[in-house]
Amino acid sequence: MALDRAVKGKISCKRDPEQEKAAREWIEAVTGEKFPNNDYEEALHDGIVLCKLMNKLKPGSVAKIHTTGSPMKLRENISFFQDAAQAYGVNPSEVFQAVDLFDKQNIQQVTTCIFALSRVAQKQNFSGPKLNYQTKLPVND
Repeated sequence: MALDRAVKGKISCKRDPEQEKAAREWIEAVTGEKFPNNDYEEALHDGIVLCKLMNKLKPGSVAKIHTTGSPMKLRENISFFQDAAQAYGVNPSEVFQAVDLFDKQNIQQVTTCIFALSRVAQKQNFSGPKLNYQTKLPVND
């Protein structure tokens, strides 16, 4: 139990709020919809927003999006997104596991996948908004 908490603590330390903000702004710009709430991980939790994003990048790539239903139905959205992202060209090593998002175990990996999706979109000549994020390098005195 303590080890599980320690691992979750290390993963959450890797999260970058600025990266998440940039990912959120890009998703909102591409989909034309605001996040349903201000909690980044909760807004992405059921995969609905990510499926809508995929359909904007490649129309029809997610044929059915569950907007209501049991947790298992909603979790299917994540699988639909994962399959569509990989078919679009995202490297499988950059795609998160369903538990990373649905159980909020590794949100940083979800953000990494969104950034990878953005890079692939540019390679696919997506003419919409670009994900803008400047890495802040440490300053050495």
